[in-house]
Amino acid sequence: MLKDKVALITGGGQGVGQGIGLALAKQGAHVVVTGRTLEKCETAADMLRERGVKALALRCDVKSNEDLQNIIDKTIAEFGRLDILVNNAQEVARGPLLSISDEQFMGNFNSGPLATFRLMKMAYPHLKESKGNIINLCSSVMKRWDVGTYGVYAAVKAATQQLTRAAANEWGKDGIRVNAIMPHAKSPALAGWMKANPVEAEHFQNSIPLGYVGECEEDIGAFVAMMCSDGGRYLSGQTIALDGGQAFLG
Repeated sequence: MLKDKVALITGGGQGVGQGIGLALAKQGAHVVVTGRTLEKCETAADMLRERGVKALALRCDVKSNEDLQNIIDKTIAEFGRLDILVNNAQEVARGPLLSISDEQFMGNFNSGPLATFRLMKMAYPHLKESKGNIINLCSSVMKRWDVGTYGVYAAVKAATQQLTRAAANEWGKDGIRVNAIMPHAKSPALAGWMKANPVEAEHFQNSIPLGYVGECEEDIGAFVAMMCSDGGRYLSGQTIALDGGQAFLG
């Protein structure tokens, strides 16, 4: 159980972030939902409150250092503590390397590993006090043999994976556990990709041994809640594929 723990989720207004928030709330955690569109965050916060927990919706562009500090400050002001940080927000630039501009690359980098790096450092003193958890969102695209057209996305997710491992090694002595997941989930982003790329999407789904794309709350969120519970207390520094058995990590 995560009763009265406090979780901060970037990109929590929809998709995987929302699913993780709902699953944490089911275990009794209060949730701070952040994202670029405040209305989506407010809607998610209302859903969380219906589960009997407290929720706070905050606008945040993770590429802004000031916005990141603001969500940390307001979380502590509202709840007095922070137990779980979920770095989920990420811009995605997909296409051949020759088609990707420097601006697109930097948008992916700034919203992904740089934002994760910044927010982990800002959260560190609070997570040290609570002996808390960090969950970073990676992707099995890092492990694809056919990484063409996914190169920039794979590159920034690989950077996030290495930051996860480094933080786990450096902060384990402080009681902070840091892990990453590589989820396949029915998010709006994946749904949009599947609609735009039906042939590739069919092949993608057929290559999942369990035969389906995971549910944001029941498959991805529930596992994250377990990772943050006492049942996962010896788990740290790992990147786990939540993809129905598709990825071979070797």
